[in-house]
Amino acid sequence: MNIVYVLYPGFTALDLVGPYEVISRWPDARVHFLATSPRPVRADVGLTVVPSCTPETAPRPDVIVVPGGGETASLDAAADPALIGWIRRAAPHADRLASACTGAFLYAAAGLLEGRRATTHWGMRENLRAMGVDVVAERVVFDGPVVTGAGVSAGIDMALALTAEVHGERTAKALQLLIEYDPQPPFDSGSPDTASASTLRTAARMLLGDRPFATVRRVTGHLLTARRRRPVR
Repeated sequence: MNIVYVLYPGFTALDLVGPYEVISRWPDARVHFLATSPRPVRADVGLTVVPSCTPETAPRPDVIVVPGGGETASLDAAADPALIGWIRRAAPHADRLASACTGAFLYAAAGLLEGRRATTHWGMRENLRAMGVDVVAERVVFDGPVVTGAGVSAGIDMALALTAEVHGERTAKALQLLIEYDPQPPFDSGSPDTASASTLRTAARMLLGDRPFATVRRVTGHLLTARRRRPVR
């Protein structure tokens, strides 16, 4: 089974490495790293990966995995005609199309999320919705052959859920134990639903960088409003 991981400058390291640690352990996995050139590709925090193929040399994929990117990296990649062209051409041959975080933007740019439900990083939901995608605030979303994960660490959840779909729960549970994925974070602030308003504002400033404060306030305000409107279960 050919697993093709898509690389582009500024991809988020955990968006790639998290799913890789799970999916690449499938018993029939053959791993490939695709980029538009054979030169090493640098992640947003310095990790560098050497591609094993380009759009011209890539094998026919069974599974495509697209990581998200820091700042505007995934948006820049979504505007790369060579990369999006390959995704668009290869997708019909793949059994599964997977993404973590803002990797969903590349599928949207290729026209593969039209009429589908998908998720992405909480800070970029409105941007993905503006591309005509039915964006939902869930950790992992399946819609047909497409499976999308929310922000960064959700890529591991996505990969385990995909493993269960492809190889069954027994294999997925064993891989979860193998990588000792047993999250017990020190703080209950890993979701906009549980983070305080102050934490949301701080995280939004980190996410949006030098963009105007009004933009930070708008993103934070939208998330707080959505949280207040959500019915109590």
